[in-house]
Amino acid sequence: MVLEISNCDNCYNIKGNLTKENLSVFQHTFKNIFSKVNELTINIEKLDSIDRDGVSAITRLHNNAITNNKKLTIVGLGCKELYQHIKTFSAA
Repeated sequence: MVLEISNCDNCYNIKGNLTKENLSVFQHTFKNIFSKVNELTINIEKLDSIDRDGVSAITRLHNNAITNNKKLTIVGLGCKELYQHIKTFSAA
């Protein structure tokens, strides 16, 4: 499945698979996003799957938010792989 990203008032809805094959769509959408907005919400409710590269991309976006003193919120249950990564990272 392809990756679809839609935007409504700085809330980006991600649908499909966030994998190495379509990572460029994610990177292009969020390139320099924090130079345009102070707050960003990403809804991963319709994210079907994510691989290691997709998790890394979200991690980089999170780190970019921290570096630029911006607010990033991730909402939705999404897929379990992302939460497993966050849980493991938080426990370390």
